[in-house]
Amino acid sequence: MDAFQILVIVLSVLLGIFLVISIITAILVYKLVKSLREVAAKGGEIVERAEEIGQTLAKNAGAVGLIRLLMKYIATASKTRRK
Repeated sequence: MDAFQILVIVLSVLLGIFLVISIITAILVYKLVKSLREVAAKGGEIVERAEEIGQTLAKNAGAVGLIRLLMKYIATASKTRRK
């Protein structure tokens, strides 16, 4: 066996090791990207729900203020009638 054949064997072994490591890395990256997409989708759903809650509170804020104003008026009117 001369130096050329030894070099070919060493390079073949290193190429095989690199190929196996590359395949394992690609699989792990694929799984990571898949889980990140799921997390992003769930985050998007949470943001949409928060926006809906904010809109509902904004719509009802005027009604709550009006009810408080009416309750204060009724309390004041009932206090003046008692005196």
